[in-house]
Amino acid sequence: MVVGGGIAGIQAALDLAEMGVEVFLVERQPSIGGRMAQLDKTFPTNDCAMCILSPKLVEAGSNKNIHIVANAEVQSVEGEAGNFRVKVLKHPRYVDESRCTGCGVCMSKCPVRIPDEYNKALNKTKCIRIPFPQAVPAVPIISKEHCIYMNKGKCRICEKFCEEKVIDYEQKEELLDIEVGSIILAVGSQEFDAKLKDEYSYGTSPNVVTSIEFERMLSASGPTQGHVLRPSDKTEPGRVAFLQCVGSRDLQVCQPFCSAICCMQAAKDAIILIEHAPDVSVTIFNMDVRAQGKDFDKFIERAQTDYGTRLLRARVSGVEINPANDNLRIKYDPNDGGPLHDEEFDMVVLSVGLRTSEQVKRLTKKLGVELGENGFVKTSPFDPVLTSRDGIYTCGTLTGPRDIPETVMQASGAAGAAASLQADMPARRLKSEYPEERDIRGEPPRVGVFVCRCGINIASTVDVPSVVEYASTLPFVEHSQELLFSCSGDSQRVIAEAIREKNLNRMVVCACTPRTHEPLFQSTLQTASINPYLFEFANIREHCSWVHQKEPERATDKAKDLAKMAVNKVIRLEPLSRKTMSVNHDALVIGGGIAGMTAALELARHGCQAHIVERQKEFGGNFRDVSFTMNGRPSREFLDDLIEQVTGTDNIHVHLDSDVVEVEGFVGNFKSKIRSNDSGEITEVEHGAVIVATGAKELETDEYLRGKDPRVVTLRELEIALGQNNGELNGSLDKARSVVLVQCVGSRCDEHPYCSRICCNKSIKNALKLKERNPDANIYVLYRDVRTYGLHELEYRQAREKGVVFIPYAEDAKPQVACENGSLTVRAFDPTLQKTVAIEADLIGLAVGIVAPAEDNKILSQMLKVPLNSDGFFLEAHVKLRPVDFATDGIFVCGLAHYPKDVSESVAQARAAAARAMTVLSKDTIEAEGKVSHVRTQSCAACGACVAVCPFGAIEIDEEDHAAIVNEALCKGCGACSATCRSGAIDLGGFRDEQLVAAIEAVME
Repeated sequence: MVVGGGIAGIQAALDLAEMGVEVFLVERQPSIGGRMAQLDKTFPTNDCAMCILSPKLVEAGSNKNIHIVANAEVQSVEGEAGNFRVKVLKHPRYVDESRCTGCGVCMSKCPVRIPDEYNKALNKTKCIRIPFPQAVPAVPIISKEHCIYMNKGKCRICEKFCEEKVIDYEQKEELLDIEVGSIILAVGSQEFDAKLKDEYSYGTSPNVVTSIEFERMLSASGPTQGHVLRPSDKTEPGRVAFLQCVGSRDLQVCQPFCSAICCMQAAKDAIILIEHAPDVSVTIFNMDVRAQGKDFDKFIERAQTDYGTRLLRARVSGVEINPANDNLRIKYDPNDGGPLHDEEFDMVVLSVGLRTSEQVKRLTKKLGVELGENGFVKTSPFDPVLTSRDGIYTCGTLTGPRDIPETVMQASGAAGAAASLQADMPARRLKSEYPEERDIRGEPPRVGVFVCRCGINIASTVDVPSVVEYASTLPFVEHSQELLFSCSGDSQRVIAEAIREKNLNRMVVCACTPRTHEPLFQSTLQTASINPYLFEFANIREHCSWVHQKEPERATDKAKDLAKMAVNKVIRLEPLSRKTMSVNHDALVIGGGIAGMTAALELARHGCQAHIVERQKEFGGNFRDVSFTMNGRPSREFLDDLIEQVTGTDNIHVHLDSDVVEVEGFVGNFKSKIRSNDSGEITEVEHGAVIVATGAKELETDEYLRGKDPRVVTLRELEIALGQNNGELNGSLDKARSVVLVQCVGSRCDEHPYCSRICCNKSIKNALKLKERNPDANIYVLYRDVRTYGLHELEYRQAREKGVVFIPYAEDAKPQVACENGSLTVRAFDPTLQKTVAIEADLIGLAVGIVAPAEDNKILSQMLKVPLNSDGFFLEAHVKLRPVDFATDGIFVCGLAHYPKDVSESVAQARAAAARAMTVLSKDTIEAEGKVSHVRTQSCAACGACVAVCPFGAIEIDEEDHAAIVNEALCKGCGACSATCRSGAIDLGGFRDEQLVAAIEAVME
């Protein structure tokens, strides 16, 4: 059972279902989606949140292994791991879910309007309503509190107009008794109540809004359809201020932790706001800019450089209302040693923090799960999916503030842990049941064109009705229709109905990107008995409305051209089929650090054989140099226990002092060669999946006299000395009365423009250990931003309370270190004092950045046919929703190979990688993609040009037939071979020459 239907719960449920586990997804709200469904865009890619979430909603709703129990709450849990009995109280909707078609007539007729919870009460909705257009289940719910009939015994209009007769005013609560083997808690968190900070005038001035309210204002489906207007007078704001840490890092409201996401959310909202209104001026007041994620610093730089967002290090004490114009006056200390500044803004956005709710406290008490001191679920120090009760796992913001990629990783990790508990049970494989495919041979093309408004994401720029009308005039188009959100479950039913009623045999969707949505529409075609490849996507969002925001006429003309191209191509498409392949159930794990060992163990728990390859002569990787945790506890016991488990597990085959030198094959059927570095012996293994856990390394640096003076050490060297209590450095620690720790050495610079994520936490951990060892020592931390995100903020506060001094420095005013008369002196400009301070140091610790092993990663990336990002780390398939997958199927990534992270995050990601691998390895067969290349052997000259250009190694020359052959399982349909072939002997399914030429000719007419 998965409790909580936000992105964490949905991901966990989907992964479990894919592994063949039956899932009950229990959600307290009327529909699944959680907080992500209320977001406008997601950082750092600025993808539309609903656009990437909606396919997952539909997938969860249609998966035969997932039972969605919405509008329900867990009442009690009895039993033990492997055999739980859960009582779930399902509240009445007053609508029969099993028979409702979601037609919406009841909503259109209801006379009662109530505050819209989905839009944070910024507008009104009907008393009987579906929470949002893409909601799953797409079944209305009646608000008993506001219903005229339920309060006064009159009305019943919704019942009168419901043709299916599904309105049931007498519906009662239902107590469900469900037996499950394991439970995943994914109920998330909620935003801080800004009214508790009355100094910011929230609730007094309508022009002060919270960050989630502002998200709804920015959203195309929001109360103002994406046009940000001041609530007081409905005018566009000229100056907007974001106030950070409202309900975070604040003891006054018992919220001492950092909420981890707010800085990036503010930067994202600033960018989107400026894109909507280029003349607006945006200021973000912050204490520290916490951009600790992958590519986050680049996003912050973009907000400042490309969009002119102003970031000010200042905490605002209050917001005053100017009664003359309803503007908002902010006084702040600019940290420049001068007087207070006073500025006026049209709107203020409060970046509210995250917190757990009273419902969470009640729920965890029922389940017997412990909470930490700040209300989040208490987890194992090194394994953040394990709770205090066996068989109950957790993920997402219930364990502490975190962003979507981390949440998704934890969700997959929790799913893997829960599934491994039931590994001995037979897999439950209930595939979507599609009707028999219609044979369209001999039929003339009958095309349906569906044009999406995407709220106003498209419709605010493109004249959608005009495109619909134009499409209806094109040859072979039998049906043309506008859809509000083409990706919603309701729209899928509309499309399927139109196909059946109009006897359509081809479909064009003019909407957003096929990258996220093509599988959704292909599935809809299959439900209507049509081959899924008789479909074409016209991307009129990215290619028209987004890039031509200021040119609506030209954007509309371009949308018409794209629609015409799609129609011209789709009428020439032919049905394609997918090849079924068997699956090898073994796995290869490359890397024997914490991440690699965790992944191998998790795979073994599922019953798979795992080959783990480590280049060094012993396991442990970078963690061998970690002496203690953030709370000062020794960490060696955890490492030794993990190594013992790995080496003592029969299902794990250990290859130490070895390298993977060759990988060939495809998902479900890889063949690899492992070379022993000692003997040179080659071992060949066959496996169905690969997990990359090769780690990263500490940057070598000579900054700040490193390598010239033994008193200048890295944090790694300092921690080793503190943990071992021996050695020359250890002896000097006892004498050190002044220690300076310098942050961002080799991070956030031109060569390495990213944050190494763990350095601030590591400095504070070492500072606390130094203070424990020598309470009288003076310890200084020189920093650009203190990035103790999430619950790590508590250690930062503890360090300050123990007397550790933190001094900020600017990027263009780095500290200077000199050896003068045998003494080390550190000089840094203190912006508060407005002068340079000189510190005599007995020891200097450098927070050196983490870098990818560039050459090794390059070799492995070429071997596996997977990409690297510009910083040399492995590049995942999708930053938000596929953070451990590669675009190449069957290959996954975890740990520092992906990006710098701490040990608990590496463990969670390793569990996630193993779980994602199990979605392949748990099956006996898988299907290859249909859009693959085919060689006409009679035309092939066997020249090998296609072999040379194929980035996936999918083509080879058959010497016997003297022609190229394509491995359909490896082929990704990129078309490089087809474009290169001099003989024109290679056709790519769905992209044959005549199909592409027809599309091009359409736009040239």
